Amino acid sequence: MDKAVYACDLHCHTTCSDGADTPQELILHAAKRGIKVLAITDHDVIPPSDILPRENGARVDICEYAASKGIRLLRGIEISCETEVEDVHIVCFGCDWGAPFFEKLRAETVQSKINGYKLLIERLREDGMLVTWEEVLQNGGNQVKEENVQKKMIFELLARKGYAKDWSEAKLLIKSTEKYQIKRKKPDPTEVIREIHCCGGYTIMAHPFLIDEPIVIDQQKLSRADYFERLIEAGLDGIEACYTYGKTSYSGELDSREIENYIREKYEGRLLIISGGSDYHADQKKGVKNPRQLGEAGVTEEYFMSNPVLHILDYSCGQ
Repeated sequence: MDKAVYACDLHCHTTCSDGADTPQELILHAAKRGIKVLAITDHDVIPPSDILPRENGARVDICEYAASKGIRLLRGIEISCETEVEDVHIVCFGCDWGAPFFEKLRAETVQSKINGYKLLIERLREDGMLVTWEEVLQNGGNQVKEENVQKKMIFELLARKGYAKDWSEAKLLIKSTEKYQIKRKKPDPTEVIREIHCCGGYTIMAHPFLIDEPIVIDQQKLSRADYFERLIEAGLDGIEACYTYGKTSYSGELDSREIENYIREKYEGRLLIISGGSDYHADQKKGVKNPRQLGEAGVTEEYFMSNPVLHILDYSCGQ
């Protein structure tokens, strides 16, 4: 197995949301790739505190388990924000995961997802795409409960049934069709930033160039840069620079390196964290060609250890 390009991958998903690796599998895979710092950042769910590594064994602390494999684990969350705008996601670290905010977020997110995604399935069926809610829950053989459904599972179902060549093409189809723009209720990102700070955590804008321009909020059009200024004024701590745009639904003209350079030039020195991550989902298990790989994007170990915020986010944070 090839070694990771970056020793620190600060954006990864597991079966706790829409990834295909369990938390334990993710850690073991990261160890084989030579990852030194790994973040679990599942969608809208708090990170696991322990795992069951062996049948008939005792549960163990997930950070201690990762440390036994030579990995420093960061427990995080990726919160979907902004009802009117797609792909506004904020990655959060270092939080008090027992804070009331997270239970409120979970309850509100679950109901809005179920309602919105069921309506999307109805509209797809109206247009001749023979997909069902039951098939979404079957999740390609990895059954999920309603409360754990993620939108990417619908994209993957459309690809499995031949309505798109892969999940990213299905996502573009839905993003570009007004009828499919189901505006499920999502939290205001400025409120999320404030709440996460109250929980002792730090906030990072994920994959900023997946957010399409113009950004329309309350009938006002904003450029991407102006929108980010709003969030910076609200206290945003960081932004993701190094990211796997070439393997996502990104449809812009810049390549991943050009985006990274732009973000560094514009925000380095202004924000506490210039982050990076692969957004790994273990898509190779789902037959995706050329899937994102752990450590394909991220930050260097030198940057992680020298950053005044990142290097104190160790596995004791947010317990």
